[in-house]
Amino acid sequence: SRLLPLRTRLRFGLLTHIHLHASSQTRHADVGARGTGAPAAHVSRTGLRGLIDSLQSSVRKLSWQAGGTEWGDYYDDTNYSAPGADHKAEVVRKLVGLATPATVWDLGGNTGVFSRLAVEAGSHVVSWDVDPAAVEKNYRHLREEGPRPLLPLLLDLTNPSGGIGWANEERMSLAERGPVDLVMALALVHHLAISNNVPLPRIAAFLASLSPQLLIEFVPKQDSQVQRLLATRADIFDDYTQSGFEAAFGQHYETVETHPIRESVRTLYLFRRKRT
Repeated sequence: SRLLPLRTRLRFGLLTHIHLHASSQTRHADVGARGTGAPAAHVSRTGLRGLIDSLQSSVRKLSWQAGGTEWGDYYDDTNYSAPGADHKAEVVRKLVGLATPATVWDLGGNTGVFSRLAVEAGSHVVSWDVDPAAVEKNYRHLREEGPRPLLPLLLDLTNPSGGIGWANEERMSLAERGPVDLVMALALVHHLAISNNVPLPRIAAFLASLSPQLLIEFVPKQDSQVQRLLATRADIFDDYTQSGFEAAFGQHYETVETHPIRESVRTLYLFRRKRT
């Protein structure tokens, strides 16, 4: 109740089911502790049905306009030209087909545009993103499309879910839920390396632990999206170069194919993890 804006008190459903309910709970919280012995209120079956119908009606009227977040409208503000975007999609289709994965994790999947290309190739896909509006849009698209082997989930990759519950073993960590056949990391590395200060060798090692194959996009400093990230901070990332990227990932992977994206400074790589 305290989290909601004051205007929600003018909506009958929210007023009755949240605000008045919260006020009642606060008012009667210590009744049992005082030992008053007041009898519990009885709600008839008809009253209970009416309460449930009212609650359902209130919930159905709620609607979040998914937006207002940093990356929720990413594809409306992308720096790809139309031919560049088409070429990227073409290459992603080709490389996913070459990898033939049954399972895919699309890290930084945003609204799921490229996750759907993996689904079309026959994969079961989990599309992860840190932006709640992007994940919500992905989910709503999925509801409109009908059942597909695609699951949109919210995830901060720099602070992923750990093992939790009893003895930290009741629910598995992110890494324990893998490995999968292919990880996709498109337009992601610059956010990890520059926005979050994660060195390229550490990114490479972590991704290699999740999957034997990696479809990844390198976005160099001259790209406008990277320039946007560097606009408010000093460029201390001397190793963030294409050669530095290839050297870091070359510690764990062999390069299967490399594709520069048309009308862009970006490059797509399909890597296969080295055998140990």
